Amino acid sequence: MATTIREIPAALTLTDSANTRIANLLAKAPEGTIGVKLSTPQRGCSGLAYSVDYISEADPMDEKIVTPGGDFYVDAASVLYLIGSTMDWKEDDFTAGFVFDNPNATGSCGCGESFTV
Repeated sequence: MATTIREIPAALTLTDSANTRIANLLAKAPEGTIGVKLSTPQRGCSGLAYSVDYISEADPMDEKIVTPGGDFYVDAASVLYLIGSTMDWKEDDFTAGFVFDNPNATGSCGCGESFTV
């Protein structure tokens, strides 16, 4: 009996505009940057916040998502908080930033900067 290997889906989905923004960030990244990484540090009124930063070294425990513009990593400690989420990039006349649709979040602060699971 042959074993079927099933591809494991990524912890979160990136929209086309998020992929474009990641490509733009990596095109302007400091020398030595290998990708950008999403983490959820403890911060803000609700407990956890989303943080996207350049990285110069990969942690083998992090989830790596290959995007058209380069490598995107999800912090291993944050994956459980982000499973099933969608990451988008929104930009208008007043603000610009990554926006998250996270089905695991049970609440967020009034300003939208942090969330609770």
